[in-house]
Amino acid sequence: MYAVIGITGKVGGGVASTLLAKGEKVRGIVRNPEKAVEWQKQGAELFKADYGDVDALTAAFTGVAGVFVMVPPNFVPAPGFAETKATLKVLHEALSRALPSKAVYLSSIGAEQASGLGLITSSHLLEETLGDLPFSHAFLRAGWFFENSAGDVASVRNEGKIRFQLHPFDRKFPLVATADIGKVGAETLTQSWTGPRHIEVAGPEGYSPLDIANAFADAVGRTVEAIDVPGVEWETLWVSQGMPEGRTAPRVEMVDGFNSGWLQFRLDSLWRTGNRACGWGDAASRATRNEPVP
Repeated sequence: MYAVIGITGKVGGGVASTLLAKGEKVRGIVRNPEKAVEWQKQGAELFKADYGDVDALTAAFTGVAGVFVMVPPNFVPAPGFAETKATLKVLHEALSRALPSKAVYLSSIGAEQASGLGLITSSHLLEETLGDLPFSHAFLRAGWFFENSAGDVASVRNEGKIRFQLHPFDRKFPLVATADIGKVGAETLTQSWTGPRHIEVAGPEGYSPLDIANAFADAVGRTVEAIDVPGVEWETLWVSQGMPEGRTAPRVEMVDGFNSGWLQFRLDSLWRTGNRACGWGDAASRATRNEPVP
């Protein structure tokens, strides 16, 4: 049996569904079992535990062949990433008590860097905090999520435009679908190894902002214009989309890191997911139809 945190989310759900398809038993760690009944119907065991409950998490991590761990995403972290640090302290204690034979963690591209990460600082803290645990572990450093473009569907449909903060428009960035990250997580969990691993995870090829705009154009059957949003306008745009004023700095730093090339893959352990026959064009078509991106 494998314990999975985040089973009701996209990545954790991808891990769980892949494991179940392989015939493996899954223990889904959830805060509210009522929201995960569909997983129970699929054969997963549900275990109630909160990120702040070290005793419950210790029990959840005990007696399993491996654990998939992720920290809840926080797009408006408090200064110093206090919430992430508190969560990681509890996870470290619970894992230290349970001592599973192995663990796989959701991390991020660039997490090996100590500065200039913005929101990805949470992944750096995860690797830094949990990397000393005395069992085999693997950190999945995932690229930019395909699903980040779901927020552009309305402007594509209504205006024929996408407003990008990523630039230059012709530079290809590493993208990956969350379901594919889940597949890699499940495959890694079922492997045997010793010591730490750092695995970079990306789709079959990189895609540029122009590639994304063209894929949406093919999906909707009209020209889609790529609009460059200057950095001085990012905060106004994000606040209009719901971010609190004065809390956008980590997001700015992260996007700047991608644009400058600071956030990039640096290892030889790149795991390419999917295949070239199912690329961004297919993903864009699904997004405009409000269907899940595989």
